[in-house]
Amino acid sequence: MKFSVNIKDDDLFPVVVLKNEQQKTEAVIYTFGGLLNNFIINAQQNIIDGFASCSDAKENITNGFKSAKLSPFVCRVNNGEYEFQNEKYKTGKFFIGAEAIHGLLYDAMFNIVNSGADNNSAFVTLQYVYSKKDEGFPFEYSCEITYRLKENNQLSITTTIVNKSNKEMPLSDGWHPYFKFNQLINDLLFKINAEQILEFDDKLLPTGKIFSFNEFQTLKKLSDNFFDNCFLLKNTAEPACVIEDIKNKLRLKILRLENYPYLQVYTPPHRNSMAIENLSSAPDAFNNKIGLITLQPSESKTFSTVYQAEYY
Repeated sequence: MKFSVNIKDDDLFPVVVLKNEQQKTEAVIYTFGGLLNNFIINAQQNIIDGFASCSDAKENITNGFKSAKLSPFVCRVNNGEYEFQNEKYKTGKFFIGAEAIHGLLYDAMFNIVNSGADNNSAFVTLQYVYSKKDEGFPFEYSCEITYRLKENNQLSITTTIVNKSNKEMPLSDGWHPYFKFNQLINDLLFKINAEQILEFDDKLLPTGKIFSFNEFQTLKKLSDNFFDNCFLLKNTAEPACVIEDIKNKLRLKILRLENYPYLQVYTPPHRNSMAIENLSSAPDAFNNKIGLITLQPSESKTFSTVYQAEYY
């Protein structure tokens, strides 16, 4: 067959390798956090800035939250506090200053519930059931993630959340991958399908104001531009963003398929990689309600994106 699935059980936790045998493209997924640790294109280039090993991931996931699943909230919650249905809560596992960041599932151990391969694709489905472990988020829900590797270096990532509580629950969903190439990001070309940017305060929380954004509407060198911003994507069929490594003739497209209208971009000081984060809402949505989803009991919501790489 063109595609294969290999599940390795000889480390701290199972590791799944989806592979296109003909194109020599593979995706390496950790059941720890359900995170994508490698996306190797045509046996030449790993474009994910991941972890060196399973133990490295467990020890250092909060150092950058590389490839972390963002659930049930994305980015920041102001002081870790919010009000929902006239009840006040304080949530968060990890704080930067006073702000809770990046949700509650980034270090969850997911179970493999399905996998398979044929001549068209290889896939794995992971699941984690959150059972009110944080008193500040007393809602039970399941998080199911399906990675599917397809032809032409295309990796789709679909998340389905089901509210298993007997009451409504607030929800935001997202991802926190860092993409890298064999050079500093300053030399990459970048384009974003957005004409609006959210204003942040000094705690990186939205103020409620939205401004026009006219840069990087076409491919342009990143140079020393710094981003730690959230963009409202245009509702078109174009990719959410495009990154090109002109030196190695490698192009990456990140698609917005379903329920990810926001894109967070972060360029860390080391400039070796950059975070491109599909988000269902703005940061601090539990407070500002910008894009916040309310799930009824037994209701589900699905979120999808695609990473597609190609040499040109």
